[in-house]
Amino acid sequence: MKHFFNASGHVQTLVQLLRWSVLIVPPAIFAGSASAFFLWSLDLVTHLRWQHEWLLFLLPVAGLLVGLVYHWIGRSVEGGTNLIIDQIHEPGGGVPSRMAPLVLFGTLVTHLFGGSAGREGTALQMGGSIASAFARFLRLEPATTRVVLMSGVAAGFGSVFGTPLTGAIFAMEVLAIGRIEYGALIPVLVASVVGDLTCSAWGIKHAVYHIAFLDTDATASLLHINPLLLGKVVVVGIAFGLTSLLFSELAHGLQTVFKKFIPFAPLRPVIGGCIVIGLVFALGAKDYLGLGLTAPHEGMVTILSAFHPDGAHGWSWWWKILFTVVTLSSGFKGGEVTPLFFIGATLGNTLAWILNAPVDLFAALGFIAVFAGATNTPLACTIMGIELFGAHHGVYFATACFIAYFFSGNSGIYLSQRIAIPKRMRDGLHPGLTLREANDGAKPPKE
Repeated sequence: MKHFFNASGHVQTLVQLLRWSVLIVPPAIFAGSASAFFLWSLDLVTHLRWQHEWLLFLLPVAGLLVGLVYHWIGRSVEGGTNLIIDQIHEPGGGVPSRMAPLVLFGTLVTHLFGGSAGREGTALQMGGSIASAFARFLRLEPATTRVVLMSGVAAGFGSVFGTPLTGAIFAMEVLAIGRIEYGALIPVLVASVVGDLTCSAWGIKHAVYHIAFLDTDATASLLHINPLLLGKVVVVGIAFGLTSLLFSELAHGLQTVFKKFIPFAPLRPVIGGCIVIGLVFALGAKDYLGLGLTAPHEGMVTILSAFHPDGAHGWSWWWKILFTVVTLSSGFKGGEVTPLFFIGATLGNTLAWILNAPVDLFAALGFIAVFAGATNTPLACTIMGIELFGAHHGVYFATACFIAYFFSGNSGIYLSQRIAIPKRMRDGLHPGLTLREANDGAKPPKE
């Protein structure tokens, strides 16, 4: 009882929370505003591309422009999201302030001319850059800077997708496989909520998703679990994890190929742009360009269309992988997450048809589970499912995300992630290795 009524301890806790709020709210407001401007601009350039389809033919020129800009003034920020993760693990020189405008410019150019990319990378990098600048301005100590950077990531993620709880958990979970940074619990929650509220206050609207399917089995109505359906979710969870692994390995492998055969970095997106144009003509379709959330014409495959029975083709998921991997590995800017949503939703659509399962539910499962496997954030993605689609199918969301996480192996789109707890103990990976080091075959130091 003595410790329970420790008034001075509770006062200190309150003071600490107020201090964090004072530190976190300003950069979160800026990050949310940056996301709002980015989303507004992204919508603008996307509609411009729809109105002027000939812009696609300038994609190689746009790639050269982006490549030269980063070659001349952006070499210090080429690490992107991985640079932010590195700085959170080991605060050093900080994240350069130029990262925010450069990634914003590069992403908008990529989308204007038809590159297949997402938006989370841009939001995370803008949020991290803003947070780092704020920490430098206040001359914060490394431990505090670390939490401020995590909060910038949370604000960027929560605001760009309209998922504040997911943003908070993602910022704590993405740093290390098998470990969550609970020390930043309150700051990241405050940052993500404030970032999302700020973005919404600017009038930005997010996509609305709906799952019409509800379990009708008597047992399911009590437990929200249909045993047969749960078994099918396990099966597709494996497929989603393997797809995450495929995406990550293709992305890193192709990036290595581009670097090996095209030493001059600005030329890589030129070649990448030519390949994307070639893929469009080979397929005779433009469904896999840009963000993929919506489309200018009915009948085109999008994330939203994947929630309907005839909304995707059997290989839509593969084509989106190919378009996105070529775009980003060659040097165009943007994120991987929204393309992963597209890949997962269309794969879920296809697997639902094969397994005679509800299309909208399986599209939602793919939406979050492929993302979970590629980023190694199963808890955040489960919460994302609940925030975007509702809590009724929470058990299915968790099952798909957790299984996808394990079957994606020791891979991921963020090579700076540390391995805290290996997914398979027999892998021989010791805690502290980054995914980059693990993929390079690094061994634990000899005792």
